[in-house]
Amino acid sequence: MKKAAFFEVLDDKKVRCRLCNHNCIIAPGKRGICGVRENQDGVLVSLVYGRLVALSADPIEKKPLFHFLPATSSFSISTVGCNFRCLHCQNYHISQYPHLYKGKITGDFYSPSEVVGAAELNVCQSISYTYVEPTIFYEFAYDCAKLAKERGIKNVFVSNGYMSKEVVKELSTVLDAINIDIKAFSEKFYREVCGAKLKPVLENVALFHELGVWVEVTTLVIPGYNDSPQELKEIALFIKDISPSIPWHVTGFYPTYKMLDVPPTPISTLNIARQIGLDVGLKYVYQGNRPGEGGENTYCPSCGALLIERWGFKIVENKILHGKCPNCGEKIDGIWE
Repeated sequence: MKKAAFFEVLDDKKVRCRLCNHNCIIAPGKRGICGVRENQDGVLVSLVYGRLVALSADPIEKKPLFHFLPATSSFSISTVGCNFRCLHCQNYHISQYPHLYKGKITGDFYSPSEVVGAAELNVCQSISYTYVEPTIFYEFAYDCAKLAKERGIKNVFVSNGYMSKEVVKELSTVLDAINIDIKAFSEKFYREVCGAKLKPVLENVALFHELGVWVEVTTLVIPGYNDSPQELKEIALFIKDISPSIPWHVTGFYPTYKMLDVPPTPISTLNIARQIGLDVGLKYVYQGNRPGEGGENTYCPSCGALLIERWGFKIVENKILHGKCPNCGEKIDGIWE
């Protein structure tokens, strides 16, 4: 348990949490939407500081990050809790744990030095704060990230992008890369499927990019929900307006949690989505969750040469030399070394 960052005290010992864009007003003895930040007699505390339920050395491609230290390992950590209620959450057993188990908090205790030490022991070049929305365990993530940076290890968020602007600005001082979900391009989807709003997510994609953090975007394409060509084009155009160099991952859905009646995304839909992204001018568009279909490779946006061949999370071959295409010399956007 640790005193939370980003909150203000209101009347009657209520507090307003400023960590994310829900801006929860929390009465004494109650918790915010995330289920892991509690008002204890007028002081907001994190109930999950150092209480990890997941620790794993993953390929960085799994985040997914395709233009950030390819073929390296990232030490991934998570607590329970989340500030979204996505009906299709693949990690709902930990993201929704406090709600599924009547407020219970679980996890083994680790210190930031133990996390960074484990990353070093596993020869990981980065630490990823992931599996649930990492903003909800911000205090622990930030302490780990500061120490990791001192030891030459990079930091990665895999995020829904719903943190407050104050958090974005502080986080950007220790964060090297972030993958942000743009889950759809309608407020209706965000409200009904995620329990949130779209606008703050879009603003944070732009702000992280502006602050110099390497940004990649993922859209899980769900049949009947966000798979219309018009909506996909709107997402692609939004990304392009920030920068055509931001990679966009259009990823296949599989039935899970409360969307068991929705079919998997056809590969034809992902082909259309990828082509839409390329047609509007994005340099790098990738298909996810469908290994071997060809849409996961990196091609030179100038000459079309195959630069990185992938099979799922595995790099088959990487021809990029010093951040450039060896065929034409075009600079390939990303963090390669």
